[in-house]
Amino acid sequence: MISTLLFAGFLYGMSSLGAPSWVMALLGLPLLVLYILIVRFFRNPTRLSDKTENGVVSPCDGKVVVIEEVEETEYFKDKRIQISIFMSPLNVHVNRNPVSGIFSYFKYHPGKYLVAWHPKSSTENERTTSVIKTESGVEVLFRQIAGAVARRIRWYMKPGEKAGQGEEMGFIKFGSRVDVYVPIGTEIKVELDQKVSAAETLLAVLK
Repeated sequence: MISTLLFAGFLYGMSSLGAPSWVMALLGLPLLVLYILIVRFFRNPTRLSDKTENGVVSPCDGKVVVIEEVEETEYFKDKRIQISIFMSPLNVHVNRNPVSGIFSYFKYHPGKYLVAWHPKSSTENERTTSVIKTESGVEVLFRQIAGAVARRIRWYMKPGEKAGQGEEMGFIKFGSRVDVYVPIGTEIKVELDQKVSAAETLLAVLK
């Protein structure tokens, strides 16, 4: 936003010096494109969460790039099903709670800025790890992961606070990915390369 204001000031200065209209139009086009991109990036549309019983909804907009059984080494230290969603710079970047419950764990990890689809981005990039314990006692872990462009992660919750499914929990600036870890045996409702919407798309149903 600061760069946009500076560029606008530059155009105003050029206008004051009597620059031709075609020069102003040529210089103004990049400013218009930049403004549109910034407005689109920070948009926050209203979302109504899927209310499927024991459902796990998508925490972000994007495309499903990973569905596999993995060893979760930070919190559970056992096997889980990982669902990873890649967020492009054109997606809405507000992150939302995949389930309702209580935040039982949170940790911020400084790290690298590998491209978001790199296999090691989940463990080596800057990231946050959040765990929500549902009313039935099942815990769902999810990670906000920074990418090569996304270098600022924001989060709004603390351990012990209540989490409402589909409510805002954070923001990742300029693309990246979110990983969700659910127990083995969970019924997966999405497929690889499927496009998903935060709060609205049902990722899985807990047993």
